[in-house]
Amino acid sequence: MVDAWWFWYAGSHFNRTGDFAVPVVLDWAIRGAGAGGSCATVRENATAYACRSAHSVCLDSSNGPGYVCNCTSGYEGNPYVLGGCNGSYLCTCPKGWSGNATVQDGCHQQDKFTLALKAVTGVSIGVFMVILACFWAHLSLQKRRMLRAKQRFFEQNGGLLLQQHLGSLASSGVAFKIFSEEEIKKATGNFDEAQVLGRGGNGVVYRGVLPGAGGSTTVAIKKSRVADEKQLKEFSKEMLILSQINHRNVVKLLGCCLEVEVPMLVYEYVPNGSLHRYIHGDGKGQAPMPPGERLRVAVESAHALAYMHSSASPPILHGDVKSANILLDGELTAKVSDFGASRLAPVDEAQVATLVQGTCGYLDPEYLLTCQLTCKSDVYSFAVVLLELLTGRKAFCPDGPEEDDTSLAFSFVTAVQGGRHREIMDGSVREKLGDEVIDDAAELVIRCLSLTGEERPTMMEVADKIERLRSCACRNATV
Repeated sequence: MVDAWWFWYAGSHFNRTGDFAVPVVLDWAIRGAGAGGSCATVRENATAYACRSAHSVCLDSSNGPGYVCNCTSGYEGNPYVLGGCNGSYLCTCPKGWSGNATVQDGCHQQDKFTLALKAVTGVSIGVFMVILACFWAHLSLQKRRMLRAKQRFFEQNGGLLLQQHLGSLASSGVAFKIFSEEEIKKATGNFDEAQVLGRGGNGVVYRGVLPGAGGSTTVAIKKSRVADEKQLKEFSKEMLILSQINHRNVVKLLGCCLEVEVPMLVYEYVPNGSLHRYIHGDGKGQAPMPPGERLRVAVESAHALAYMHSSASPPILHGDVKSANILLDGELTAKVSDFGASRLAPVDEAQVATLVQGTCGYLDPEYLLTCQLTCKSDVYSFAVVLLELLTGRKAFCPDGPEEDDTSLAFSFVTAVQGGRHREIMDGSVREKLGDEVIDDAAELVIRCLSLTGEERPTMMEVADKIERLRSCACRNATV
């Protein structure tokens, strides 16, 4: 108990939550025989237990025997009567303040800069998440579009039909494969310029490396620039035929990629480059090819073309025979390349000029008039290659000293008409082959260069004739 005159009522007492001390006049506790001496003993006597209210607690007296009752934390009132402890309170700091509101001076005003920083940070994170979501949505959309485009190109290029046929030929050991665009990009280093093997009027050839169970394999990948839609309709059928060709003088077609607008072709890699480089040199002091080697390469190339013309029905045409498309392997064996690539080239009149840029000097004049490719078109082009081997001159030289020297075929026909064909032969060829072999070779070339295909021999006849010329030269011991 306290002195009544000590306490004066004030409104501030309602907001006071801290410690509050008063001068005690009388200290008391519940004592007596019936009441018990401590909380532990008095709880056993429910009648005498004085803490009647719910949410009340018994506390042993700190000054002698007995006990007192208090309301539990969060409750207030009279613990000695039923329902005396009631109500609760929740202490919180005012808006803009933080800390412990249950103790005096426990609340502290918050820093306005911190609040602003938190607000800006929250907004920034929200904006970033929105941008990130839009970015991923855009990527997903682009990926779906690319997949749809690849599937569309695959179907347009006859991929489904080719897959079906290859499945039926699996037991026959055909090693032809349909590559994905990603496989081709990985093999070429995403078409790295450092991997370029050569460029032509219709496309670029890249060196590529394909992984395999037995180790990596080096290949040549032809990437064409344009394609004729009419030709693409038959493309898969031609790939199926070419995949089964196995001739020692034909570059093996290993596969193709159909997931692009213009199909890409994958060939075996031939390390020693093209016949064009061996005939005309590459500016590195390379020795000229001996006459005997020239005739051997001519025979091998002619047999390869003859085989392709006669091994299938209808015949497999090349359409772009030239010295740059005849490759030499490690033993200088001739291998005719680019079969199938010519079928990707446009043949309509609107794009003939584009085609000429890549094959000028080799094109069959009858083909330019009719736009119809035949076996005799390959014969004409091969005759120009044979002239390159015999004369050492290029098929087309726009910077020639005279107008007649621009086209090798035209220059040779003019020389034969004037009886000067021996003069334009390479010096080593004149010396080693002899006049008789040169005259017979000139006669063969003139037949192959006839303006109409009907007057030209077949490739098989050409191959047999060159074989006889080579044998004759060997018998005369001039090679």
